[in-house]
Amino acid sequence: MAGELQTGGRRRWLVTAWPGMGGVAISAVVYLLSKLRMRQVREFDARDLFELDEAEVEDGLVRAARLPRSRLFLAEDAAPGLDLIAFLGEAQPPSGKLALCTRLLDAARELGAQRLVCFAAWAEGLEPSAAAHVRGVATDEAGLRELQGRGVAPVRRGRISGLNGVLLAAAAESGLPGLGLLGEMPALAPHLPYPSASAAVLRAFCGLSGMTLDLAELEAYGERMREQLSSAYQVALKSLQGAGPEPPEEPSAPITAAGGLDEEDARRVEELFAQAAGDRSKAFALKTELDRLGVFRQYEDRFLSLFRPEG
Repeated sequence: MAGELQTGGRRRWLVTAWPGMGGVAISAVVYLLSKLRMRQVREFDARDLFELDEAEVEDGLVRAARLPRSRLFLAEDAAPGLDLIAFLGEAQPPSGKLALCTRLLDAARELGAQRLVCFAAWAEGLEPSAAAHVRGVATDEAGLRELQGRGVAPVRRGRISGLNGVLLAAAAESGLPGLGLLGEMPALAPHLPYPSASAAVLRAFCGLSGMTLDLAELEAYGERMREQLSSAYQVALKSLQGAGPEPPEEPSAPITAAGGLDEEDARRVEELFAQAAGDRSKAFALKTELDRLGVFRQYEDRFLSLFRPEG
C-alpha cells in the first residue's frame, strides 16, 4: 500500500456514501466502483459505534452477528491528474457519528485525500416526471464559487442531517476542503431507488473533477424508475379527485419485499454475480437487479467483495 499513499503532486479526492433517501448516494458510488473498476484498499473498524438490535434466523438457527462495515476503494487515473478514493458505509451508527467521521477523515488523509465530496439526496415536492437537479454546499468560499461556476445552485439555508452533515462539518473544522452534492428527488417515495438523482449528482461531479463517465446505463435505470413512479403518482391523483381506484400504498415498481428469491430470480442473480466477477464494469447491472428484487442489503457484503484486490 505504500505506493498508493504517494500522489506525486496529483489530485486525490474522496467521495462518500451511506444508505439514505432514494439510494441516491449509494447508487452514485456503486456506479463509480463499477465503471472505474475500483478496488478496495482499506477497511476500518467501527464496530464499537454500532449496536445489535436483532438476530437473523435461518432454518431454526441463529446466524452469527454481523455489524455494518466501512470500506475505502481506489481508482487511479479516474481523470487526467486525478485519483479517486470512494468510501461506502453500510449504515449510519445510532450514536458516535462524529467519531466515525473522524476515523474516516484520518483514513482518507493517510491515503492522500486532498478534498472531500459528499453525495446525498435532497427531498422536494417534485413530480416524478420532473428532471432531477443538484444543489450544493461547500466548506469554504472557494468551493462555493466553484459550485456556482459549474451551475450548481447552492443551498441557501437549511440543515444536512446525518453523517453527511457531520462529515462536512468535521472536514471544515480540520481544514480539509469539502463539497456536498445533493440530488433532488420526489419526497413521495423515499424508500424506493431514484437513480435519476444519482445520475444528476455524477454529472455535477464530472463537471467539477474533469472526469469523463458514460452515464447511459444509470440514466436508463433512472428513466424506468421515473416512469413507474409517475404512473403511481397519476393513479394517486385520480383517486384523490374521485376519478379512479384507491392508489397502491407504494409505486407498482417491480420490487418485492426482501427475503428468499424464487429459483428463477436466484439463478439470474448468480449469473450476474459470475459476470461481474469476470468484469467489474458489469457490477452495476447486478446492483440494478438486486434493487429490483429488493434484496441489495442481503447481498451487499458479497457485492462489495467483488471490488477486493485480485489475488
